[in-house]
Amino acid sequence: MKVLLTIVFLAYLAQMTLNPIIAPLAREVGLAEWQIGVTISTAAIMVVLTSQFWGRRSQSWGRRTVLITALSIATIATAAFAFVSQLGMTAVLGGSALFTLFLLLRGIGFGSAIAAIPPTAQAYIADVTVDEAARVKGMAGVGAVQGIAMVAGAVVGGALAGFGLLTPLVVVPILLGVGLVLVLFVPRREPRHELIADPARIRPADTRVWPFLLAGFGLLTSLGFIQVICGFIIQDRLALDAETTGLATGGVLLAAGIGMVVAQSIIVPRSGWTPPTLLRVGAVIALLGFLILIPDLGLWSIVAGILLIGLGMGIGMPGYTAGPTLLMSREEQGGLAGLIGATNGLTFVVAPTASTALYGLWPPLPVIVGAVVLGLVAVFVFAHSRFRRLPDVAAVDADRLARAAEGTGAGQATLGD
Repeated sequence: MKVLLTIVFLAYLAQMTLNPIIAPLAREVGLAEWQIGVTISTAAIMVVLTSQFWGRRSQSWGRRTVLITALSIATIATAAFAFVSQLGMTAVLGGSALFTLFLLLRGIGFGSAIAAIPPTAQAYIADVTVDEAARVKGMAGVGAVQGIAMVAGAVVGGALAGFGLLTPLVVVPILLGVGLVLVLFVPRREPRHELIADPARIRPADTRVWPFLLAGFGLLTSLGFIQVICGFIIQDRLALDAETTGLATGGVLLAAGIGMVVAQSIIVPRSGWTPPTLLRVGAVIALLGFLILIPDLGLWSIVAGILLIGLGMGIGMPGYTAGPTLLMSREEQGGLAGLIGATNGLTFVVAPTASTALYGLWPPLPVIVGAVVLGLVAVFVFAHSRFRRLPDVAAVDADRLARAAEGTGAGQATLGD
């Protein structure tokens, strides 16, 4: 578990290290705001297309094989992305050729590779935890290392940007390479269970799943609306140059990371809240952050708003990821993890492009849209009947075994349908 979480941390650290410099990098190489938005949306499309594949393969191939494959692709893609960015910054390459390479490397290559990490970790945790409290804590652990990666990525990306925008780009493939080495310490055999040759497929319309998917989609869509334009907001509201923007954006994203870490390493494990309660509390807190961020009140409002958004997302996300696993049998966990990963990616298909386009029309507009989305999520998780008391993991396992004994086949439980 510790090795797996460390690998998750390094993968997300690599991704988060790019965030503080992506906006100034786009302007430095001559790309428009919408072009960098399309690049990030392309990565999200790849996450949508490949997450279910990776989630099911993590149960049939094993975690080790999946991680080696994905991290190898990510390392090569980000190394090539750094080289291409250097060509763009020195005016050797530009225009549509540069944009196409950004799409291929940062979008398709890195996006398809990073899609493997969350489903692999989530399927593993669902596999080895035996009750609701342990599963929520385990999912929060994945979220916590992601939050720590956000903090560290903000610091690393912002600090390295002070040495030039190219420096963070060179460090990213090194981080992924370290993760690739750590995969060697992941056991070849699964610790508690045999591999599953043909993991069950999960439909998005499954009544056990879709309310959680919809709530998570709303949470992450609102986050996507603010994540990409954060650098633009800081640069425009504070009138900063490119390198100072990278440093300042790193500092602001640090606040979001602190909020996520506090939420998922302290509040979630100690509160004992159920997944529905986590979703309700998280949505309301994040909504407050968006409302603070709408008016231009200076640096303090940016930091306070982003901090509350990070705190709210940190509380709500474990509820979204852990909730449906309590309704699934073991054979369904890989498919579910892939479906959650695909949903996460789907939010960033539309949000980055839409937010950058809306920002060009009127800077506060994407923040307002994000607040509206979060308000709808808050109403939904308070009102829908699915967000009531969930059954224990033991109850799902007992139901599955009973069905198997009756000859209906293991792994076909439909508890809650």
